[in-house]
Amino acid sequence: MILDLVFQAKMAQTHFTAAAFLVLVLISSSVLMAESGIGVNWGTLSLHKLSPSTVVDLFKQNKIEKVKLFDADPYCLNALRGSGIQVMVGIPNEMLSVFSSSTDACDLWVSQNLSRYMGKGGVDIRYVAVGNEPFLTSYSGQFQSYVVPALLNLQQSLAKANVANFVKLVVPCNADAYESSLPSQGAFRSELTQIMTQIVSFLNTNGSPFVVNIYPFLSLYGNSDFPQDYAFFGGTNHAVTDGANVYYNAFDGNFDTLVAALNKLGYGQMPIVIGEVGWPTDGAISANLTAAKAFNQGLINHVLSNKGTPLRPGVPPMDIYLFSLLDEEAKSILPGTFERHWGIFSFDGQAKYPLNLGLGNGLLKNARDVEYLPSRWCVANPSRDLSGVANHMKIACSNADCTTLNYGGSCNEIGAKGNISYAFNSYYQVKKQNSQSCDFDGLGIVTFLDPSVGDCRFLVGITDSSSSNVEASGGQVNFWILILWGFWIYIL
Repeated sequence: MILDLVFQAKMAQTHFTAAAFLVLVLISSSVLMAESGIGVNWGTLSLHKLSPSTVVDLFKQNKIEKVKLFDADPYCLNALRGSGIQVMVGIPNEMLSVFSSSTDACDLWVSQNLSRYMGKGGVDIRYVAVGNEPFLTSYSGQFQSYVVPALLNLQQSLAKANVANFVKLVVPCNADAYESSLPSQGAFRSELTQIMTQIVSFLNTNGSPFVVNIYPFLSLYGNSDFPQDYAFFGGTNHAVTDGANVYYNAFDGNFDTLVAALNKLGYGQMPIVIGEVGWPTDGAISANLTAAKAFNQGLINHVLSNKGTPLRPGVPPMDIYLFSLLDEEAKSILPGTFERHWGIFSFDGQAKYPLNLGLGNGLLKNARDVEYLPSRWCVANPSRDLSGVANHMKIACSNADCTTLNYGGSCNEIGAKGNISYAFNSYYQVKKQNSQSCDFDGLGIVTFLDPSVGDCRFLVGITDSSSSNVEASGGQVNFWILILWGFWIYIL
């Protein structure tokens, strides 16, 4: 356990000889200078999917050695075999109920989604994320009672499979799990105190870090009074003074609020991993390329400087996983229309802006050998009356992604006819440029002239790679087996 430097000094004055104190400082310093790892989240809710092998090659090109998955996707896991990339595999919240009540279900999942992929030449699975933000306030406690029993059952299953020494269980939490007006007063929400005490004790016993998702963008998006410069790392006129400590960015303030909350439970030195952090590039005010580049580059530089935070000087997060690798056009937009635009790469693996991940590889490298559909687009037919187009646009946008047309989006100012064309083309590309998909009762027409305007990009789809020659063999099938299993247990 790393001791806080101030605490070390006090202990040295009262309990240690000068020689013992020197040894302690030297040992602690060597740990403090350990550099954080930079990883990415790889989500797959896309309407235009790159092949998993192309994505893994993208990791290698950019020297990305840590990847977080949101489920045990068999295509992704098979593509990661032999890559040497460290992987965190996720378990969806919907599966926690089954795992909390059935050790057999846990054994099956570990066998099918961990053991079969691990071993020599396999996948380097380091963590299993048990749920994803299961204590989010918007869930109203829906998953709360399942987390600890699921953890205990899964730990037993890891031991049975002889992988408990290699794979650690974690519980990614949203930053709304704790609260405070000042970082030093941080505490977990009162209704979570007991369960968090159990979870943190479990993590500590098993050598696991605390995983938290921190999103300064959401603070800015959800609060008109939130100072914009405080969300970034370039200095602010709205610094937060907390006793002797001063906070110049929201990330440090949020991080130290968690540190204080952990300290209240007696685990103030627990390693912390940032499971998700990033900035979207489209779909809302403040979601743009300039802001995303400034935030992500500022974050990376800040973390890799090893400066740490006021409550953990010289101790940056153990790892950070940028959210996210690619845009995901099929994600829910209930939290906001920016949800589909978090990627540092667009859906086709092309870097959106220059970014240095600090991994010794310079700026981002684009995906290689991406196969595009022909250079043609579907637009509004200029010779037709478009007054009755509303229902066609609704159909198009319900099957494709039109969020860039929203206020603050990159295509928000292209006019009514431009909006129609954008919607038609988005649908046309999702349908792999099927000729009938640009009909819209004669209101659409195919063009070979790129209709993109300024920053508003009319996309061309990529060829379908979902029919990979890698067999799914079990992962997704087991999800439904477990869901049905849970239903059977419930009705009994």
